[in-house]
Amino acid sequence: MALNNSQYDAIMRDYQRLQSLHRHELDDRIQDAYQRFPRLQEIQAQIASESVTCGRQLLGGDEQALERLKEHIHCLSQERAAILLKGGYPSDYLELTYTCPHCKDTGYIGNQKCQCFKKAEIDLLYTQSNLQGILEEENFSTFSYDYYSNEIKDASGKTSLERIHRVTDICHQFIRDFDQTFSNLFFYGDTGVGKTFLSHCIAKELLDTTHSVIYFSAQELFQNFADKRFNRTSEKVDSTEHIYDCDLLIIDDLGTELTNSFVNAELFSCINERLINQKSTIISTNLPLESFASAYSERIFSRISNGYTMLKLFGKDIRVQKKVQRLSAKKS
Repeated sequence: MALNNSQYDAIMRDYQRLQSLHRHELDDRIQDAYQRFPRLQEIQAQIASESVTCGRQLLGGDEQALERLKEHIHCLSQERAAILLKGGYPSDYLELTYTCPHCKDTGYIGNQKCQCFKKAEIDLLYTQSNLQGILEEENFSTFSYDYYSNEIKDASGKTSLERIHRVTDICHQFIRDFDQTFSNLFFYGDTGVGKTFLSHCIAKELLDTTHSVIYFSAQELFQNFADKRFNRTSEKVDSTEHIYDCDLLIIDDLGTELTNSFVNAELFSCINERLINQKSTIISTNLPLESFASAYSERIFSRISNGYTMLKLFGKDIRVQKKVQRLSAKKS
């Protein structure tokens, strides 16, 4: 997915910083070497002088001038390398170095992005996602079906294990089709049954393929909207910048915030604009659908019920199960 202008500019500024850093480092090495070995400065001056002379000779019709210059520069370069090696320095001590030798700190090899640029994209997107760190622990590789019962059933007769298998299948499909099919997910159900965990799993897969993902708990999201709306001094004001245009917005624990007219208005605006612009959103809530519908305006519930895939999870609280397992392990 293409970076927006500010994200791209941020990466390119890092490359410019690296280029400047390495130029300064080279200047320091040159100054050091010239002080220790004056002949090196003479060699450089000789190369510069003979290059100018060669240019004049070429303009005058001397077709052999360039070949003579190349041969002489080669001899001078060998002498320079010998001086450096004898003095205990590497032969390339006076050459510019690069953090990435493949693209020479430009980010591109020809017209193609270098691998270092692609890594910088992912690192930047992780930083801006509000998920840096947590996704190392919560992803599909650490997801387990062991916490879901094959006995507890819902009104449809499905067990919580059968339900979670169906939900994870839909999540994987959501990821596979992300660039081709616009869709949204709405996780609801019991506390501690993996709604946030699944959101994190999806976020990691998309971030690793350079999609922009932003995560907010509901309280954080509306606090940011309030800070921006009322011009409050806050470090998080700028974090609302990409809420409307990021590839995936995750709103976690909707329903835990203090619901009022401001919250309803901001939530509707966010959901509606992202639907119009076909930008995917994942929402999770612990509220039953009936309680959710009554907590928010009718038009919000209408947008969600018609524009999102509704996925119910149920079962025993996984956090409680893990705590019991840890206590049992300590006792044993």
